[in-house]
Amino acid sequence: MTEDDLPPRLGSGLTFHGPLSEARAARLVQRLAAASPGTVLDIGCGRGELLLRVLDAVPGARGAGIDIDGAELALGRKLAAERGLDDRVVYVEESAVGTAHGPADAVLCLGAGQALCGEPYDLAVVLRELRRLVRPGGRVVLGEGFWERTPTDDELASMWPGAQAGDHLSLAGLVGLAIEAGFRPLWTETASREEWEEFESGYRHDAELWLAAHPHHPGAADTRERLDRQRSAWLGYRSLLGIAYLTLVPVD
Repeated sequence: MTEDDLPPRLGSGLTFHGPLSEARAARLVQRLAAASPGTVLDIGCGRGELLLRVLDAVPGARGAGIDIDGAELALGRKLAAERGLDDRVVYVEESAVGTAHGPADAVLCLGAGQALCGEPYDLAVVLRELRRLVRPGGRVVLGEGFWERTPTDDELASMWPGAQAGDHLSLAGLVGLAIEAGFRPLWTETASREEWEEFESGYRHDAELWLAAHPHHPGAADTRERLDRQRSAWLGYRSLLGIAYLTLVPVD
């Protein structure tokens, strides 16, 4: 069996591993570039697409991406070389818990807060770590989930295994916790329904195509089960779970 016979990784065809449109990404990069960061740190970077775009927009800036997924980091190094940025960015395969990579002028953490605190997830710890990792006058871009409204027990049962109402705050609670951690919110925005649908459908797209073409493959049953489980969870939290993108500045 060759690698071409295997089902693709979920999300392998996506540019961003979250509900983030090209238009929103461009605005985030523009706002970060306006602050002229000299150093950029990306926590849970994956391939580091947003990190590379910030470096491309700020000539001379240097960046570091931290992740435990070696395959994604390898792809990031390839992308950096293709864009002529490989001399200004390093990809580090390690946990970001207690990381010594920092402080930096700009810190990115999009949907990867668990990389800073491990288990159990503690958003207050995540925010304290981000405050530690950003230099005075710098910027943090945090992508974090929040409840559009408090889900019922029946709704929670249709989401991911073990989902609880305490897994997320409201948007107001999220912003308030960021302020308590020593930040001021320069910009508060949330993913749109279209961004969510493009991400969630795109996350499964390549694997669904593979499954349709290989219904009797030895790996088809496992792939089908994974796809059905992931789609069912999304349909359970659709319209309930939001993603906020907060651009934060540290204050004393």
